[in-house]
Parts: sequence; structure tokens; C-alpha cells
Amino acid sequence: MNPIATSCVIFACVFGGALLGMTLQNFLPEHHFDPDSRTIVNLGMALVGTMSALLLSLLIASAKSSFDAQRSEITQMSADIVQLDRVLSRYGPEAAGVRAALRRVVTAADRNWAEGDSRSQWLDSPEIRAGVASLYEKVQELTPHNDFQRSLQSQALQMGIELGKMRSLLLEQAGSSIPCPFLVVVVFWLSMIFTSFGLFSPRNATVVSRPCSFARCPCQERFS
Repeated sequence: MNPIATSCVIFACVFGGALLGMTLQNFLPEHHFDPDSRTIVNLGMALVGTMSALLLSLLIASAKSSFDAQRSEITQMSADIVQLDRVLSRYGPEAAGVRAALRRVVTAADRNWAEGDSRSQWLDSPEIRAGVASLYEKVQELTPHNDFQRSLQSQALQMGIELGKMRSLLLEQAGSSIPCPFLVVVVFWLSMIFTSFGLFSPRNATVVSRPCSFARCPCQERFS
């Protein structure tokens, strides 16, 4: 799901939970609001809040680990592309067409990135697929004239294979780094907490604005 849409759903759940708690004030018997009931509810919500904090920390750790791994892979891919261009430059003028094809692929990927496309469009667009296939074919079509050029062609082919593997790995990791069941549980628990807040809260604009300010936190967009 789109991060903006996910944030809106979370906002609706949390804010709806607070409004539900305020609405329940009209239907629950008076003895449900005595001090003993409030104490039990507060204890239960404290436990739920603690569990929510623990689960939220796991979600943050999962997102951070996924981000670090993918950033490392993209950095490695960039370094391999630079190294491949250097190998082709050492091959000689015969590799000029291959280097031009490599530049076209990198330029297309950079343009897709700048336009804000998804990772699948960035790495798996028709233009990128055609460019990668053409690049590999051009490397195979090189005709070495000595052992040095044969060695460079072999290195270029191997690096092309490694870049293809890295691209496939990044495409497989294109989904959300946060397990959906964990996110659902966290949202449910937060909704319960705000329902309990609304249950014992006075009805005024200041109280109603509190769940709004919480639910609009941009953290969810960073984790998806």
C-alpha cells in the first residue's frame, strides 16, 4: 500500500478510537467510571502501551536494517558500474560502443530515480531491461586480439553478471520492510489506547486535537 494511504488509515483508526471512547461515555452505566474501574483500565492500557512500544521498536529496527542493507547494495552496484567502465576503457577504442551503452543505462536509471518512480520502475523499466540486454551482448561481441584484452573481456562479463544479480536482489526487496501483521497489531493496540483516553476524557477541542497530532506523525512514511 502507498505510504500516504497507510498513514491515512492509521490516522482514521487512532482518531476513530478516541471518538469511539467519547461516544461510549453516553451509553455505559455510571458505575463503569468509578475510581476502581479507572484504575483497572489504566493498568491494562499501561500494559498495552508497553507492548506497543516494544513492538514499535522491533518495526523500527526492521526498517533500519532493511534500509541499511539496500543502501549498501546500491552503493556496491554504483561502485561496480564505475569499475566496469574503467575495465572497458582499458580494453581500448573497440569498447567505445559498450561504454556508450553503459552510459545510456545509467542515464535512464538516474532519470527514473529523479522522477520519483518506484524501485521496480527504476530498475525494471522496459528501457532498463533493453539497455542491460544490449550491454551484455555488446561485451560478448568484442573480439580480443591478445591475452590482455581477453582477460578484460572476461572481467567485464563477470561484472555484468554480478550487476544483474544485484539488480534482481534489489527488485526482490522492493516490498515493504515492515511485516504487515506487526503493523496491524500496533495500530490495533494504539486504537485501544486512544479509545481508553476518549472514554475518560472531557469533550473539548483541546482533547480532540491530541489524537490528531499523534496520528499525523510522519514516522509511518519513513518505515514503509
